[in-house]
Amino acid sequence: MAASAPVASNSNVMDMVKSFATQTDDFLRRFLANVHDAPPLLMESISYSLFGPGKRIRPALAMLSCRAVGGDVTLALPAAAALEFIHCFSLVHDDLPAMDNDDLRRGRPTNHKVYGDAVAILAGDAMNTMAFELLATQVPDPVLAVRLIRELGIATGAAGMIGGQVLDTCYPAEKSRGTQGSLEHLQHIHRMKTGALINAACRMGALSGGASDTDLQTIDALGRAVGLAFQIVDDVLDATSTAENLGKKAGKDAAIGKLTYPTLLGLDKSREHLAQQVQIARDMAERLGPLAEPLAQLVVELAQRDH
Repeated sequence: MAASAPVASNSNVMDMVKSFATQTDDFLRRFLANVHDAPPLLMESISYSLFGPGKRIRPALAMLSCRAVGGDVTLALPAAAALEFIHCFSLVHDDLPAMDNDDLRRGRPTNHKVYGDAVAILAGDAMNTMAFELLATQVPDPVLAVRLIRELGIATGAAGMIGGQVLDTCYPAEKSRGTQGSLEHLQHIHRMKTGALINAACRMGALSGGASDTDLQTIDALGRAVGLAFQIVDDVLDATSTAENLGKKAGKDAAIGKLTYPTLLGLDKSREHLAQQVQIARDMAERLGPLAEPLAQLVVELAQRDH
């Protein structure tokens, strides 16, 4: 295991995250500026969700993972932008009446509340396809472009984020038919629903930075731990926080009987599992060496977030 210096300070890491967010937004705006002949209403709806308040965590994970394996962080910008397209598309669709039926997202009315269900659905569809168009056209190395498209496609699709959403959405119905939840089942849902895209962010960033097979295996282990930790925090916050703090409705998981860490294990055990995943991620970052220090600190920050 490579020796590493003390982990980067909180302020330095969050400054980096803000810088990455600005770079990602600039990249996205340049890409959208070259989209011609699209209906203005569609582009307005896309921009409303794409450039709304948000921390750009997936872009930050991609760019820090690129840095962790010795790459220039700007090499990960196409991956970062594509990931944000997918993430925002998923949020727009998640908020729809047929899904989570949310009125608030990041402290603002959800997309369908502003533009209507039909435009919101189509804006999400457009962002989904734009992610792959971006990778195909903005990554100079065609071999790398194909690898990134593959990673994102697997993470987004039926065995990834979308499949996880199906399992998560259908759990109350399965429960009513006598299907019993388990920790293994819950982790499976979380690794697909939230973890797959977070893991893809780490892997795509590392691939963009020219990661070796060994480093990619380490990044994969780190990304899987971060993805699970991120969703555990979401579960805990939904059970303990307020709508004002979260920027969206709180307490809805328990209200609909959703399988979560707190409902299955309680808050104390949930926090124990969170700590375990954070430690795994930090161990993997240490294995990568000093360049991964900011990545390790971001993991800690994500585990301690309050919204």
